[in-house]
Amino acid sequence: MLGFDLGSVRVGVAISDTQQRIATSLRVVTRPADLSAVVAEEDAVGAVIGLPLSLSGEVGPAAALVLDEIEALRRVLEVPVETVDERFSTVTAGQALRRGGHRSRTARRQVDAAAAAVFLQSWLDRRQAGRSAAV
Repeated sequence: MLGFDLGSVRVGVAISDTQQRIATSLRVVTRPADLSAVVAEEDAVGAVIGLPLSLSGEVGPAAALVLDEIEALRRVLEVPVETVDERFSTVTAGQALRRGGHRSRTARRQVDAAAAAVFLQSWLDRRQAGRSAAV
C-alpha cells in the first residue's frame, strides 16, 4: 500500500511492507507529480490518501480540494483508493523527526513523507484490528 499526503507544492509518499503491517516514509515528490507512475514503480496494490478534515472533523475548504483531487486520481490510478483522516499527522511526524535528531531545515522536506507514514500506519492498524475482531 502507498500513502499519499497531497500538498499544494509537494506530495509525501509512504509505503507499507508486503504484509501491510508497517508503514515507512518513502520520498517526497514535487508537483506536478505523476502518482500513477509512483504506484506502478512501487507495484502498489492500493493507495491511501490523507484527508485534511477540520479540527471538528468536518470537511472544510482544504478537504474539499483534496476530495476533488481524489476523484480525479480514482480515474487514473489502477488500484483502489481510500481516504483516512490525516488530522495531526504532520505535527506527529514533525515531533518524531525532531526526536530523531533531524534538523528543522532537513525535517521540513521530510515531514510530508513522514506524515504520509503516520496516517498510512493508522489506516493499516485499524484494518488489522478489524481483521482480528472478525476472527
